[in-house]
Amino acid sequence: MPDSVVPPTPPVPLAALLAREELALRQIAGLAGADTVLHGAHTSEMADPYPYLLGGELLLTAGVHIAEAAGSGTYFDDYVSRIVAAGGAALGFGVAPVHDTVPRALVAACDHYGLPLIEVPPRTTFAAVARAVWDLMERARTAGLRRVTEAQQSLAAAASRPDPVPSVLRQLSRRLGGRAVLFGPEGAEIAAAGTATEAEVPLSALVRRLTARGSATASDTTPSGTHLAAYALGTGQGFVLGVAAPHRAPGDHTIASVASVLLSLLTGEHQSRTGADRSSALVRLLLGAPPEDVAPLLGGDRWVVVHAAPDTPVSDPVAASALGAGLGSALIDLAPEVVRVLVPADREPAPQAGWTLGVSAPVAPQDWSAADTQAARALARARATRAPLVRHGASGRPGLAELVPREEAEAHARTLLAPLAANPALTETLRTWLSLHGSWDRTAVALAVHRNTVRQRIARCAALLDADLDDPDVRMELWFGLRHL
Repeated sequence: MPDSVVPPTPPVPLAALLAREELALRQIAGLAGADTVLHGAHTSEMADPYPYLLGGELLLTAGVHIAEAAGSGTYFDDYVSRIVAAGGAALGFGVAPVHDTVPRALVAACDHYGLPLIEVPPRTTFAAVARAVWDLMERARTAGLRRVTEAQQSLAAAASRPDPVPSVLRQLSRRLGGRAVLFGPEGAEIAAAGTATEAEVPLSALVRRLTARGSATASDTTPSGTHLAAYALGTGQGFVLGVAAPHRAPGDHTIASVASVLLSLLTGEHQSRTGADRSSALVRLLLGAPPEDVAPLLGGDRWVVVHAAPDTPVSDPVAASALGAGLGSALIDLAPEVVRVLVPADREPAPQAGWTLGVSAPVAPQDWSAADTQAARALARARATRAPLVRHGASGRPGLAELVPREEAEAHARTLLAPLAANPALTETLRTWLSLHGSWDRTAVALAVHRNTVRQRIARCAALLDADLDDPDVRMELWFGLRHL
């Protein structure tokens, strides 16, 4: 049987549902205790519900599918075994309107397989049970978000204290109810908070495995049930955050990840020679030095510019720093809507969870400005096509445009598009519209304007250029020109 795929929803204890007095639910078979959790509720009268379950559900049935002679055969045994195989968490049986009582063979089968069986009284509708499950899940989700938010605030406050590293570790251990340890490049314990336990040795072993594999994170569980996690700090200097907690709650990973980002900043490159070099590069740029002269201080001669738009509005430097760490660069410009990152070309940008990325072509430092424009256009296309990452000139295939000398192509482009030169918005709208195959809606998304505005601008372009933009030959020539403008 394939493993069940539990939906990404906050689980709620079955005991919390049974405690809702207005439902009058009663467990009459199966495993009892607080360990059973629900990830949803699903109603089905199918004799074999296996194909319709994701795992973790409370399956509700009125027994319509049960034949009169079902109790004398293996029907109930087969039925319950399929629910268990699909990962169902519990079975709710309504005693009305089809059955007056729960069939005894069903009770026996649930006891045999350890599946909690819940009796749903006649006055309680399945809709009310499902609503109660979703209400408990929403409360759990809200509580989890509040817990993570409060932890982020307290960790950020700790990072601003005079002793930031110990303060962050103390706050993390308090929030997770366990032990937090900062390990140095050689695996030595630099600082720690929380009570030491028998997990100290396996945690150190987990950190060594993480360092040996060069991974970003690792986790394990001790025989006694203590949960271990290790996070490589994005400093490039071998620091690792280790966490040991007696329980694993929703949001723990997020809280520990925030702490690892803060510790990365506190132990990171800004305290090293690299940070001093970045400061020198910034000062020299401000004093008028050309980019190609300061680039050696930043550690590369070829670069890509990345424009990143968060899936949700963000102005949080911690989130931006985490993005930079994921891309392999600390050169970050945080803006309300778009974060820009300057990345050495030898570090291939990859999609980042929670972000939409536009990536420029690799350029020399003197072309950083052009790469910034490329990244902005790539991000607009990524947004319009709902792609997690779009690279400028991603096809990489040689084309007919390469047969024309660059100077001649640029001169032709300036002449061809001269009627639009006075209005950059028209030029950019035409470029985006052609790149998206004439889609009004996608162009509107990419430019953050109304689709009627796109139509008006394209109509204006057609009039100024005296061209039929429905003609593919005209579109091809305009696209050629725009690429070289």
